[in-house]
Amino acid sequence: MRVLLVEDDDGVADALVDVLDSHGHRTTRVSRGSDALLRHRDHDLVLLDLGLPDADGLEVLRKLRRIGPVPVVVLTARGEERMVVRGLRSGADDYLVKPVRMAELLARIEAVVRRGRRPSPGSDQVEVADVRIDLRTRRVQVADREVELTPKEFDVLAILASEAGTAVSRQRLMDEVWGDAYLAVSRSLDVHIAQLRAKLDRPELLVTIRGFGYRLGDDA
Repeated sequence: MRVLLVEDDDGVADALVDVLDSHGHRTTRVSRGSDALLRHRDHDLVLLDLGLPDADGLEVLRKLRRIGPVPVVVLTARGEERMVVRGLRSGADDYLVKPVRMAELLARIEAVVRRGRRPSPGSDQVEVADVRIDLRTRRVQVADREVELTPKEFDVLAILASEAGTAVSRQRLMDEVWGDAYLAVSRSLDVHIAQLRAKLDRPELLVTIRGFGYRLGDDA
């Protein structure tokens, strides 16, 4: 795959480029957030450091997410839980903390790209109460209000919508959305569910099944 590495530390960048290229990827390295915003369209994935010289990495992430669907994996020294949560809420497809094992990095980025868009179920549209989910166009409406979701938020919602009224396990959600339940960031699913509840403003429709997972549909 074509990887855009956004990293201002020359030593770290050189090591990452060597590993990625030795595993068959084509890596372009830039050191500034502005370059990432200009060049991301030519790549299959962005590997983004948050400590950039010209911009806040989280703001670069938000702009990338608004511009298009290119997957973004954050690779940063900022490992505090609040930073992980902020990164995921800003639209990161995955979040890795330095120093990272190279085998894990390769597995994570390959899983992110491999997933792509999943086939839609028999019906392109699912309606639960006044929430309308279009699985083909990836649009969500609540009543007459359009709701903007990150790609990962939509992926979680789409799986629940495809089996509306049925409990879906945490492991399945993490495996299908993040590629591997054992590689996924431990709190990523919880963060995305919380974001969905806030954005849809229908918390009663995303039901927690204690010890198992979640269901789309109220308890009525």
